[in-house]
Amino acid sequence: MPQGKPAYVPDDGLTTRQRRNRPLLIVHTGPGKGKSTAAFGLATRGWSQGWDIGVFQFVKSAKWRIGEERALRVLGGSGEGGRVDWHKMGEGWSWIQRPGTEQDHAADAAEGWAQIKRDLAAESYRLYVLDEFTYPMKWGWVDVDDVVETLTGRTGQQHVVITGRDADPRLLEAADLVTEMAKVKHPMDAGQKGQRGIEW
Repeated sequence: MPQGKPAYVPDDGLTTRQRRNRPLLIVHTGPGKGKSTAAFGLATRGWSQGWDIGVFQFVKSAKWRIGEERALRVLGGSGEGGRVDWHKMGEGWSWIQRPGTEQDHAADAAEGWAQIKRDLAAESYRLYVLDEFTYPMKWGWVDVDDVVETLTGRTGQQHVVITGRDADPRLLEAADLVTEMAKVKHPMDAGQKGQRGIEW
């Protein structure tokens, strides 16, 4: 494997190995496609290293069967690699307003975040994928300051990747790695809907 050299080495008293193995807070944001896909790619890598993976989906419907979920469930149950647990929070596309549902979505998101906090405290997973988690923060269903404080204060060797558009600046400031997906072109611009194997 090629070894990258950092442009800056901080005077923090850590060895190169300690610094290299520091757990990361990662954010995939921006208007382009691929934020969740990249996070699930990380989950596959982590699984291959024997890490236990916790996936928490906050907006996509609990009824959806996406390809990454099927693949990671099969991998997690294969007896190789790490364990994979998949949690779906709420009823689905929360920006589709239905009478009386916003309060339910907010409560589901708050309980989802409370479960993540419990898992972080118990060090349940080596990698947490918080899929579409920027939206509950944006809509005020989950307190951003609490998220930042909890994630920056987490113990052990727990990596966290958060996906979704419009990530809060406080989250971006706290993150170790931020990738912004920018859309250059998309088939939907030409009137083409999502298709199997590409979107799910």
